[in-house]
Amino acid sequence: MILWLSSIILSASLLGNVALSFAESSVQPGEGLASLVYRFLDTGEANEAERLLQTILSDDKASVEVVSQIIRGEGTYQSQLVGMLPSEQIIVRGHTYPLSLYIPESYQTSKRYALIVCLHGYGFTGEEYLERWRARLGEGYLLACPTYPSGAWFTRHAEELVLATIREVRRQYHIDPNRIFLTGMSNGGIGAWLIGMHHAQLFAGLAPMASGLDDVLLPFLGNLRNTPVYIIHGAKDQVMPVRLSQSIVRELETLGYSHVYREHQREHPIAGGHYFPKEELPDLIDWFDHQRREPLPTELTVVRDASHFQSFTWIRIDSTDPIAAFSQDLVDKRDERIKRREYAKVDASIAGTNRIEVTAERVERYSLFLNEQLIDFSKPLTVVTNGRLSFSGVVSPSVETLLRQARLRQDPQTLFPLHLTIAVETLTP
Repeated sequence: MILWLSSIILSASLLGNVALSFAESSVQPGEGLASLVYRFLDTGEANEAERLLQTILSDDKASVEVVSQIIRGEGTYQSQLVGMLPSEQIIVRGHTYPLSLYIPESYQTSKRYALIVCLHGYGFTGEEYLERWRARLGEGYLLACPTYPSGAWFTRHAEELVLATIREVRRQYHIDPNRIFLTGMSNGGIGAWLIGMHHAQLFAGLAPMASGLDDVLLPFLGNLRNTPVYIIHGAKDQVMPVRLSQSIVRELETLGYSHVYREHQREHPIAGGHYFPKEELPDLIDWFDHQRREPLPTELTVVRDASHFQSFTWIRIDSTDPIAAFSQDLVDKRDERIKRREYAKVDASIAGTNRIEVTAERVERYSLFLNEQLIDFSKPLTVVTNGRLSFSGVVSPSVETLLRQARLRQDPQTLFPLHLTIAVETLTP
């Protein structure tokens, strides 16, 4: 349910508090099931959410099928400002950041739109990048350009800003969840790589420009199994050497992952080879036009450090052996385990009717989140981990699980009424 009270974008917690001023944290007499579900998904107040959840669960009509249908509904989008909106703001954990938006003049609340999130480089702002992109985008795209100090997109706070930007633009405007893209230039390109790899399940594609990754970060490219990448880099770049992108391309080729690599020979009078030529944009936009996220892929690869244990579509690493952990700096190399690239990894696949096969490295426990599109709930489920039987039996979907996961994920394309925890058996010599 999309319910916006002003044109200014606020933090999720503030939105919940504003909404409560109308609802007054109580169930209204005669309130319908759909209204209760939408309020549960939208409220930012944990106690209110729990009260709404218990009310929903007590309703005889609240089956998995009915609640899923409600959540997948489009909801109601109010008319909003359109055109160039260079001076919006977004609040994340009490910090206010500038946010520049472009909304097509032809925007209609009944139509889904693609969203491009663009991360600026050092010494620039989101507003400056807004103008550069605006003239070249078609009417089918919304553009969001947040500003982060010094373009330090490789930090934890910057990661939170990008995720909050996506969440709040989706609350306000009718965004297609399967057509969200992340791009960035220079430092912004590093951010596109880092945030895009850790949260690949959100994106239809990544487009990092004139950037790169340290070798210790290359294992996280494994997360891009279902997320295509479009890379642009200047051969004469003297700020971010082109070899950085070349090493990434070699890794993607080894993995067999979908990617496009554009290495140009152009030079800018001021920036030299470290820039994004306007001549490259038409092909990039055409690439965006043809990309769609697969919300429920049957094969997944997940690589995690100890600070990124969030769900990755239908799997989540819950507990591990001692592994690397990033600090506030997502390119931190001080941790000895980071230097040794000691990360947790799972490869998971729906290997047949109601059979899931998982290979796990440095993982003690993981969770599966399943729905009727992935398995048949009327038949026994088999889970095999590292070649050994981990689970066999009939599983039952739950409205409570469905709602809790829907509230957490805020993605109507990935609804999961089943949560199954699997302990990884330790292999003995």
